[in-house]
Amino acid sequence: MSAEHQGSPPITETREPTVPLDAPPVPGLKADVLMALRFFSRLPTGEAAHEVPNLNRIALALPFASLLIGAGPVALLLLASWLGLPTYFGAALAAGAMVIVTGAMAEDAIADSADGLFGGTTAARRLEIMKDSRHGTYGVASLCLFLILRVAALGSILLVNPLSAVGLWLGATVMARSSALWLAATAAPVRENGASATAGLLLKRNFFVGAGFSLLIGFVLVAPFAGLLGFGLGLALALATVAGWSALCVRLVGGQTGDLVGALVALAEIGLLAGFLAGV
Repeated sequence: MSAEHQGSPPITETREPTVPLDAPPVPGLKADVLMALRFFSRLPTGEAAHEVPNLNRIALALPFASLLIGAGPVALLLLASWLGLPTYFGAALAAGAMVIVTGAMAEDAIADSADGLFGGTTAARRLEIMKDSRHGTYGVASLCLFLILRVAALGSILLVNPLSAVGLWLGATVMARSSALWLAATAAPVRENGASATAGLLLKRNFFVGAGFSLLIGFVLVAPFAGLLGFGLGLALALATVAGWSALCVRLVGGQTGDLVGALVALAEIGLLAGFLAGV
C-alpha cells in the first residue's frame, strides 16, 4: 500500500432506505372514518375506491364516524322541536331519518337475530333462519319494540328539553356502536364468508381504544343533561346488555355473526337511553 493511503480512513457507503415506488400509503384516521361510514351507514362518501372492511381500523374510527352518522337525525329532531311539531311526531321523524342514514342496519339485524335465536332449536337451524331475508313473528315483534322504545325515549326527553334529547341520543348512538364490537372482539365468527368474518378478527386492544374514545365523547354529550347518575346508570345497563347478549350468542350459536353484532347496537342504545332517562 502506498504511503499516501496508509493513514486514510476507510471509505464507507451510506444508503438511503428504499421504499418501493408502488407501496400503498399507510391509512390514516380519515381513511378509517371513511371505512367506518361505509360499513355502518349509507351516507355519501365520495368516489374513493372501496377497501375491504377491517374491524381493527373501524373500531378506532367508529366513535368519530358515529358523530357524522347521527348528525342529520339529531338535527332533524331539534328542527322538529323548534318548528313546534308534536313531540312524538318529531321523535318518529328523527328515528325514521336514522333508519335511512344507517340503511336500517340495526333494525334488520335485530329482526334477523330474534327470529334465528328464538325460532330455532339447534345452532345450525338458528343460523339458517338468520340468513333468511324474511322476518317471522319474533323478528317483527323485536323490530317494532325497538322502534317504539327509541321513539318513546326521544319523545320523553324532548318534553323536558330538546337540547337534552340531542345530546343524549347522539351520545347513546356513539357509545352503542362501539360497545357492540365487544362481541366481535370476544367471540369467533360462525360463518366463514359472513360480513363479520370478512372484516377480520378484532383485537381487544383496538376495541378498548375505540371504546375509550366513545366513552369520552359520550360523557361530554350526556353528562351535562343526565348528570353523573344518569350517565352511570346508562353505562351500567349497556355493559349488562353487552355481556348478556354476548353470552347468549355464544351459548345458542357458538359465536357471532354480523347480524348479532348489529342487533347488539340496537339493544345497547335502548339500554343507554333507559339509564339516561333516569337522570333527566
